[in-house]
Amino acid sequence: METTSFLRNRYWVLRHGKSIPNERGLIVSSMENGTRPEFQLASEGVNQAELAGQLFQKELETSNVPLENVRICYSPFSRTNHTAKVVAAVLNLPFQGPQCKVMEDLRERFFGPSFELKSHDNYAEIWDLDEKDPLVGPEGGESVKDVACRLARLIGIMESDFEGCGILVVSHGDTLQILQAILNAAKQQKELAYNELGSRLEAVLVAPILSQHRKYALLTGELRAVI
Repeated sequence: METTSFLRNRYWVLRHGKSIPNERGLIVSSMENGTRPEFQLASEGVNQAELAGQLFQKELETSNVPLENVRICYSPFSRTNHTAKVVAAVLNLPFQGPQCKVMEDLRERFFGPSFELKSHDNYAEIWDLDEKDPLVGPEGGESVKDVACRLARLIGIMESDFEGCGILVVSHGDTLQILQAILNAAKQQKELAYNELGSRLEAVLVAPILSQHRKYALLTGELRAVI
């Protein structure tokens, strides 16, 4: 897999393993609730994270990415922190070391107080709203555009901080759907110059692209090469 010309690094995404909120069928999207220790991975999720770590190790070998060039960037939520820690252990990377970095902008999309700690059956309603208008979020929550803007900022930070790395982004379903939507769309901006990362990302933060984020859905514990 060759590094795409407009980025200095290679990116993989990993949705956290099956969590206790997943098992309980709960939406846990606020920072306050998401970082609670009781909302980490379920035992099945730990197994999923271990398998994802093994698969990532194979992908690194296939892509000729040395272990010293690997970076694990993860959301501060308990379920993503737990997932990243398991993957780091599989790779034999020290979790408290410089190759593993928590990034707040990778947090879960906040769905608003009316959905928080409610049944995950409500996701269908949220995604229906997204398809109609990704620039408007659920009441008191983040829109797709809100999340895309913080992710675009984060991509700029990662591209500034790292070069020639294989970066594993450990985050959440909606966050990673939106990240893939904007990265894949940015990749198609052929007419823009090599160094215009900001211009590429700004150009794709539009409704026709953002409303399609569900096309990039991930299962719990699913690893995917993006760019």
